[in-house]
Amino acid sequence: MDARLVALDGPLGGQEFPLVAAETFVGREAVNAIAIPDSCASRRHCVVVREGDRYILRDLESRNGTFVQGVPVREHALEPGDEIQIGRSVFVFLRGHERLAPGGAVEEAHVLSHTSVVLRREDAIYVSPGKVAAALPDQGVMARNLKVLLDIGAAIPAIRGLEALQRRLMELIGEALPAEEGAILLGAGIDELTSAFFWSREPESVGEVRVSRTVVERVLRERVSILSKDVPGDPGLPQAESLLGMRIRSVLAVPLIAFDESLGAIFLSSRAPAAAFDENHLQLLTGIAGIAAGALDAAERMDRLEKENRRLQAEVNIEHNMVGDSPRLRQVLQAIAKVAPATSTVLIRGESGVGKELAARAIHRNSPRSNKPFVAVNCAALTETLLESEMFGHERGAFTGAVVQKRGKLEEANGGSVFLDEVGEMPAALQVKLLRVLQEREFERVGGNRAIKTDIRLIAATNRDLEEMVRNGFFRQDLYYRLNVISITMPPLRERVEDIPLLAAYFIQKHARVAPRRVKGISEKARACLLHYDWPGNIRELENVVERALVLGVSEVILPDDLPETIVEATTPAAAGDASGDFHEAVKEAKRQIVLHAIERSASLAEAARVLGLHPNNLHRLIRTLNLRPSVKAGR
Repeated sequence: MDARLVALDGPLGGQEFPLVAAETFVGREAVNAIAIPDSCASRRHCVVVREGDRYILRDLESRNGTFVQGVPVREHALEPGDEIQIGRSVFVFLRGHERLAPGGAVEEAHVLSHTSVVLRREDAIYVSPGKVAAALPDQGVMARNLKVLLDIGAAIPAIRGLEALQRRLMELIGEALPAEEGAILLGAGIDELTSAFFWSREPESVGEVRVSRTVVERVLRERVSILSKDVPGDPGLPQAESLLGMRIRSVLAVPLIAFDESLGAIFLSSRAPAAAFDENHLQLLTGIAGIAAGALDAAERMDRLEKENRRLQAEVNIEHNMVGDSPRLRQVLQAIAKVAPATSTVLIRGESGVGKELAARAIHRNSPRSNKPFVAVNCAALTETLLESEMFGHERGAFTGAVVQKRGKLEEANGGSVFLDEVGEMPAALQVKLLRVLQEREFERVGGNRAIKTDIRLIAATNRDLEEMVRNGFFRQDLYYRLNVISITMPPLRERVEDIPLLAAYFIQKHARVAPRRVKGISEKARACLLHYDWPGNIRELENVVERALVLGVSEVILPDDLPETIVEATTPAAAGDASGDFHEAVKEAKRQIVLHAIERSASLAEAARVLGLHPNNLHRLIRTLNLRPSVKAGR
């Protein structure tokens, strides 16, 4: 088999396709030699043309483009090891007896041979100084190495933050060793990395840094340092496409060990034959890792604590308690008390701004999962691609910009609760993946092929009519039934008018710090205005109105003048306690006359809106708030 494409990821993952024909077409249609069942691929996406001993990849004006090494191409002469991305599929081009196993961001290599140097920790000069090394370096080399170790030991304690520490450490390593690129990998195993920092002497090439999976796996498993001086000539690495494809000449990998625990590894590679690594470099890097491991461990722990603190702080800042004492709210609280101890999925319905997330947090806080994370995802706030990455996470290299592996919200919430807000806005493709999570309790990261188990309680919320969406084909029926196990409906604010004064007082207290003066409360007239308004924006609108009144008002109490005109205009003079000659009623009457005059002079409401310089929607709103609808003639 001379040339072939091997599918690393996507619907055809693991399959090999020989390139024996003069033209090998790739696309979504079944007639293609390589047919990919993927909506992101075009019907005829691209073609591989054999021209003598060369293989040319040509894009066929595909909708989403053809990428080689992450770069879009129209035509490209393929080289062994080239990675080709077509939609959600990734292929690698191989020739002869080359082989490749899919490895995601950390590429696959093969077992090391006897020509490679393996250094045990107890034989490391700078880590176990009590042992006499068989062959110490000469005094000049020893002095230079000790200075490097002293400089690194003095520099890293002053660096705050995991990423800054990793960056500076790799810069110092690059000054001491002839490495062209490398990585600091933190985690107990190659598939359990918690952090991956990649470095290159050429910053624009950081996204192309490759790490040998097998070398790192052995370093983590056996806690030994490994050196391969000549990768192309090493009989133990004859088929390491991840290294040969990048023209890597030599590699170094050493473990990071602190408090007798394996924390991860440092991996370096070099292309220049004249700058190949040697045993001295292996000893030096092992010593550097010994010094840096403790600092990296502390920085990673601090990074995790800071993230957890920010998450908890965010939960504290978002008030969990629902303010009010109306019968409708008491019904909701009773329902929450019943469903919280269970593990069933809950669907919270209600208009925008009624407090659906507060209800979800109350369910979580009163459940057995209360000491685990509560993670919220707004399905309407992100594009389909970003939402998929946010929910499920992604592997490094899954798409442009995915420089490191990222855990998704479903993974972060393991053991806790996930709140999907505006679930009715979820794209159809993600509805399928969410259904699998609910059925199988597992998922895959974007760009990955490893199933990840998760233990979550799902709480969803929507302001849409999901039943109508199911009938119209916009929402999956099977997913709807999975979500709608227990349903709680949050009442709109107009149906719990008794709670408006309590909520207003609560928001005054909450936003008192932004007020330019001390505010004691709300005047009777202003309270009447709030009680007689229908609040289309619900509690969120009420909070905004109160905050605005605190900022713009001038007296010790909130007056009608401090409220938006729409709220004042919707209130009758009797309800507000004003005389008929009150300023606001006079303004309201003037608006009535202007609008009525424009309507009488116009043939339609659309024309009247143009005369008034208003959008037709705004004119309809004015007619409604000014109680003019009975005065408008039919057909107008």
